[in-house]
Amino acid sequence: MSISIHAISVPIFVNGLRAMSAWLDKAASEKPEAELFVRRLAPDMKPLPAQYQMASDTAKNAVARLAGIDAPPMPDVEATLAELEERCARTIAFVEGIDPAALASGAEREVELKFPNGMGYRFSGQAYLTGFALPNFFFHVTTAYGILRGAGVSLGKPDFLQHLGPPNIRTPQ
Repeated sequence: MSISIHAISVPIFVNGLRAMSAWLDKAASEKPEAELFVRRLAPDMKPLPAQYQMASDTAKNAVARLAGIDAPPMPDVEATLAELEERCARTIAFVEGIDPAALASGAEREVELKFPNGMGYRFSGQAYLTGFALPNFFFHVTTAYGILRGAGVSLGKPDFLQHLGPPNIRTPQ
C-alpha cells in the first residue's frame, strides 16, 4: 500500500497549525501579549511571531511547490496574537484548498530551494516533503510550543496532540 503526498502533507500541516492557533487562545488568556512577542528560546533564535510565520510559510510553500503552483504571499507583519491566529487560518484555508489530484504528481516533481546566501538544495518532491518540509515545519511548531511553555503558558502534551481528541480506548479497571 502506498500513501499519497496529500495524505502526508495537508492533514499534518493543518493539525499543527490548528494546534498552534489554539495555543494562542490559551496564551492570550494567561500572559501579556507584549511579553510573549519578544520571547525566544535562545538569544540567536527568532522570537515567537517568527516561529508562527515560518511554520505557516513552510506549510503553504510546501504544498504549493508539490502542486506546481505559487503560494499566496503572506508578508511577516503580524503584530498581535489575533493576527497570528488569522495567519494560521489563512494558511489552513490555502493548504486545504489544494486538490489532492494536484499533489499526486508532486512526489516526482523536482523542488529546488535557494537561500539568500546563494546556496540551496534540489530534491524530488517526496524527498523534499519528508526530508525538509515536514522536519522544518515541526521545528518551528515545537519551538513556538517551547517558547509559550517557557513563558509560563499552561500547555501540555495534549495541547500539542489535540488533533487526536480524547482517548478512544478505555480499559476497565
